[in-house]
Amino acid sequence: MINIMPGLGSAASALSAEKIRMEVIAQNISNANVTKTASGKPYERQVVEFEAVLNQKVGFGSDSAPELVKAARIVGDGRPPKTMFQPGHPDANEAGMVSYPNIAIHEEMADMIAASRAYEANLAVIKNARSMALQTLSLGQR
Repeated sequence: MINIMPGLGSAASALSAEKIRMEVIAQNISNANVTKTASGKPYERQVVEFEAVLNQKVGFGSDSAPELVKAARIVGDGRPPKTMFQPGHPDANEAGMVSYPNIAIHEEMADMIAASRAYEANLAVIKNARSMALQTLSLGQR
């Protein structure tokens, strides 16, 4: 069978991965001021690790087929929390210091813009592939 839209799988997998990335960024932004989680520590910034998956592994295509991308895992950033002197805060330690997540909103917004642009680019690939496939099919009707 002839595949008239060969890049569709790659673009669709990238859309899914970027959607997860945007959700994680939104979660980071919403938890930027959480000083105590269920573990008793401040919220830790999360990042998405992407992974390429060869189509041969998942049973698609030939050796020259494009790769798929997936969000392999969501991991903690590992940066230490920021501390501020706020002796009246309920989560302050005996020295009056409060630990806040080490999340920079401007960094998160830049990441969100990059993820959004990548999502839009992959969506454009799908739209163009559809348009080209329709044009190819219309050639047989003439």
